[in-house]
Formats: sequence, structure tokens, C-alpha cells
Amino acid sequence: MPPSTEDLLERLLAGIERELPAAVALRRRLHSQPELAHEEELTAAALARELPLQSATVAGTGLLARVGPAGGPAVAVRAELDGLPVAERTEASYSAIGGVMHACGHDVHMAALVALTRAAHALGEELPVALLALFQPSEEAYPSGAEELARGELATISPAAVVAAHVHPEIEWGAVALDEGVVNASSDSVEITVTGEPTHAAYPHLGRDPILAIAQIVVALHAEVGRRIDPHGPAVLSVGVLEGGSTENVIPTHARARASLRAHRPGDRLALRAMVEQVVGGIAAAHGCEAGVELVPGEPALENDPRIVARARELLGSAGLRAAPAWRSSGSDDFAFFGALAPLAMAFVGLQGADGFEGRPLHHPEFLPPDQAVGAVARAQAVLYVAAGSVLHGTL
Repeated sequence: MPPSTEDLLERLLAGIERELPAAVALRRRLHSQPELAHEEELTAAALARELPLQSATVAGTGLLARVGPAGGPAVAVRAELDGLPVAERTEASYSAIGGVMHACGHDVHMAALVALTRAAHALGEELPVALLALFQPSEEAYPSGAEELARGELATISPAAVVAAHVHPEIEWGAVALDEGVVNASSDSVEITVTGEPTHAAYPHLGRDPILAIAQIVVALHAEVGRRIDPHGPAVLSVGVLEGGSTENVIPTHARARASLRAHRPGDRLALRAMVEQVVGGIAAAHGCEAGVELVPGEPALENDPRIVARARELLGSAGLRAAPAWRSSGSDDFAFFGALAPLAMAFVGLQGADGFEGRPLHHPEFLPPDQAVGAVARAQAVLYVAAGSVLHGTL
């Protein structure tokens, strides 16, 4: 007879505890040798050596490893492989050298998933629903590894659900933010180019100033978000790049800006895109300039399945975790692309207050989760896997 949901989770948790020393050592090795998106060959090879079954290489540098029944449904558990172009400043004994760093916890997620996969494999035929360990490349840069997998190898497998756990410094240690509905925003990027007429800075009336135009565009875009989008729905526009000119006494021909657009609701996402076109075109024309807007669509909003979330929240206590207060963000994750294939659930595992953790935001050069975060993430992954199998197929 297959084990009950609670029995299976208990056995997985016991297996994870046995695997943790090796998983922590693996985490440190991964942290010390990060690789950028689309370049994770050494990372993938290191993981393949740790996995209990032969793994298939996917999307260039990713890995898939299935444990449990060869046929029937599978629940995919995702971890990310890539680091960031950040120079590490943690001074840890295993810190990375050079200009690449695991500054978003991906090293922790990978090591945790190896521990869970090995624990699941140890159960053999007692595992009632397969676990598909999904080591996804290229989360931090386009083209998205998740989008490529969702359109390729993972689509042929058709998992019953895809789940993930991600560390987060704003949530308390021991707590897990796990809420139904939209928990992360969609993300698009835009590049704005304004073209004017160059002239000497002493004679601005003889030209058309793209610097003045783009400066007003930047201010107007930030202001218009609050006038175009219903304030009950989170929406953010942030300009991160502003360029133009090469010397102070020449009004240049071109000026350029790049911005990030984020929204929780699909309608607001479309409204932000339309607003940028309107504001840029109108202000540029008022200054006698021409403008162009190039949109690069990114990931959709991440929507958690309410059934998986409800069951997982019931199981958190058995894993030594507790539910955090309701929490959502305007951050984005390409994990959302897997929603085209199956129900999703992402949990955010708290770091705030953990012993040895210096509070730093994600992507900061001093962001360093403590080693015990490997176990916390692995336990959260186990809860999500068991909950998804229980809810979607009644196999647990």
C-alpha cells in the first residue's frame, strides 16, 4: 500500500536530514564557481555527478532527473543554475572570485534539490508519484531557460505540476510565504530612443534637444503610472538606464533610456505598454523630436495554484516550518512560463533573523544565505512536491 501523505513527507524529511552534510558541501562548491546564464556547463556537470540516476541534458545546460515510477504522473521541482554578473563581497571562505556571483540563492536551491532527489530515490518503489528534478538554466537573463524548456523538453513530459522554493531576505527565518493567486509580477523591458537635431550648446534654438525631451519623458513615465493604473493593482515602472551626449557643449542627435515594466494583472501590463508609447511619442513631438520604443516582452505574472497552496500550508508544520503572513512582490521570475504546462506553486523561504545571516537584498554583492538555508529550502521543496501529488492526482 502506498504511504499516506504524512508518512511520505516524514520519510522524505528523514532522508533529507541524512543528505544535508553532503548537500551543504555541494552548496559551497557551487557558490565558489558560479557561471552566468547560458554558460552553466560546469555547474550542470557538477550536479549530474551528484544525482542518483542518469540525467538528460536539456536546453543546452539544464538537467532533468526523474526518480520514482517510470510511468504515470510526475511533479517537477525546479532549481536555477545561473549566477549574476556581480563581484562578491561576502568574504566567505568559499566566496567566488571574479565578476560572477550566486547573489540570488541559486546555489542553495540546487543543493537542496539534490538532497530531496536523493532522499526520494532512496524510497524506491515506495514513492507513489515520480519526482522530476528540474535544474533550469538561464533564469537571470534572456532568452529565458524556463521559456525554452516549457516549449521543448518539458512539454513532452507534461508534468502534473511544477513547484519551487526560493530564499528571500524579507521573510522571517523559519517562515515560508506561500499564498494563492498572483505572487510575482509580469516583467517587460523597453528601450526608448529620442532623435533630435544637433547644435552647439550656446545656440539651442538652432537644434532640437533630445536630452531635454528624454528627461521630461522619464519624469512623466514615473508620474503617469499612478494616473493610468488602478492603485489596487501593483504596477511599477523603473528607468534604469539614461544615456545621451558625449560633451557638455554640444546638444546631441540621440538620447536613450531603458525601463522595466511590472504588473500583477494582465490588463495593467497592456496598459503600461500603451502608456509608454503614448507618453514617449507625445513628449518627443512637443520638443520637435522623433522617438522610437522597442518592447522586449518578458515573463508573465506568477500565479500560484490555490489547491496546492492550501495543502502545502497544512503540511508546513510537519516540516518544522510555519506560514508567513500574506506576501506578494513586484519581483518577477521566469518560473511563471511553466504555467503554460501545469499548475504552479512557488514558496518563498525566509532568511531574516537566521543565525549568521547579514540582512542584504537579493542581487547584493554581500547577499549570503547561511548553510542551514539548504535544509530549510529542501524541506519546503518536499512539502510542495508531496502537496502537489496529493492534490492533483490523489496518489498520496
